Amino acid sequence: MQGRAQDDGALMRSEKSRVARNSVFAAIFITLFKFVVGMFSGSLGILSEALHSALDLVASVVTLLSVRVSDKPADAEHQYGHGKVENFSAFIETTLLLLACGWIVWEAFQRLFFRTVEIEPTPWAFLVMLTSIVMDAWRSRALKRVADKYNSQALQADALHFSTDIWSSAVVILGLGLVLAGRTYHQHWMLTADPIAALCVAAIVMWVSWRLARQTIDGLLDAAPSGIRTRIMDEVGRVRGVLEIERVRIRKAGNRYFVDVSIGLARNVTFQASNRVAADVTECVHRLLGEADVLVSATPRVLDSESIFDRIRAAVLRNNMMVHDVSVQDQAGLLHVELHLELDEKLSLIDAHDMVTALEADIRDHVPEIGSILTHIESEPATIEASQPVAGDRDLEEALKQIGNEFPEVVDVHEIVLKRVRNHLYLSCHVTMHDNLSLARVHDVQTALEIRFKNVAPQLFRVLIHPEPLTDNRR
Repeated sequence: MQGRAQDDGALMRSEKSRVARNSVFAAIFITLFKFVVGMFSGSLGILSEALHSALDLVASVVTLLSVRVSDKPADAEHQYGHGKVENFSAFIETTLLLLACGWIVWEAFQRLFFRTVEIEPTPWAFLVMLTSIVMDAWRSRALKRVADKYNSQALQADALHFSTDIWSSAVVILGLGLVLAGRTYHQHWMLTADPIAALCVAAIVMWVSWRLARQTIDGLLDAAPSGIRTRIMDEVGRVRGVLEIERVRIRKAGNRYFVDVSIGLARNVTFQASNRVAADVTECVHRLLGEADVLVSATPRVLDSESIFDRIRAAVLRNNMMVHDVSVQDQAGLLHVELHLELDEKLSLIDAHDMVTALEADIRDHVPEIGSILTHIESEPATIEASQPVAGDRDLEEALKQIGNEFPEVVDVHEIVLKRVRNHLYLSCHVTMHDNLSLARVHDVQTALEIRFKNVAPQLFRVLIHPEPLTDNRR
């Protein structure tokens, strides 16, 4: 899986670099072509396009460098990766475009109101602009395809540049055509079409720059895509187990999103269960933002519906302990709690007792209704013990089966196994009971059976009874 991801990353870097490199070569050719023809023809429209292409060349070089740097993996100094380089590249392109606009507008006003420049609309002038249109259409399509495929802002900026360059080149061709027509038909007003065409080019460039500026500033300031935060909150809010959504933060670096989601979960949820909820939340974000980097943090929350048993177990979990057989009795208006606490078998009694004392104090602080607590300390096994099977005792097995007949809830006793562990005799068996019994009643019957089994066979050290429903036992 990891090898496939590396291959996909290498393919992405190769495609992005290739299309950016081809754009640089095309920009070099068309820029030189426009400058030469613009100088010989004297057309401000062509010269403004040459300057525009020169800035596009610089932008293409910056884009080429940025896509190579932006795809580097995250490191200790750049923990979110290098994707912001693409945003910075787009910012540089925007700045260069605005500088070009300033020069074009200045020169156009000079030619309109203060000085006259003779224009020679030669066939070469038309040829260079037509060539520019063809090359811009080709590289714009190639850049957009790769940009959309890998969600690259730098390549998107280049593709947008060259798609609008087609229109600006068409405006220049129109201006040259009007100049040629004015000279042919002696229409003086048409001779000003070239600087007017240059102003139209500047207007187009400014419009492109404004669109790029908004995207660039949003990227550098970590602006979230419009409406995506609300959609994420709606999706996450439907995940089972999520009580509330405290915060959703989204940032983008290059072609990848980083999403931080903070949710509230019931405080008695286990670590494994909270991990499953986090995985479901991550999947929700991926459905909306692809393979985003998602960080889910969970905060415990107290439910209004918590019972006293839930509050006791929450205190136990808060102290990183395990408990079972929690029992609460009402003694003359005061609650008495009994519980079985599991602690590391390697602890000494004094250390275990200190931990229990601290736990009981914590329970009293958070459940003030409790008057007294009695804790039964059990060792939590941490050692795999050797066991030896014991030959079956037919008389004992028959006696145990007869005990089962004493309880109307019990259908039969079967799969009786005896084994010896640490010189103690262990008994395990399966007991079939009726399907509709409550777990509380099942537990009571199991406890009574254990007592009766030990009465018949005092040598038994531990008895483990596995209850089975009657329906399941007949399958």
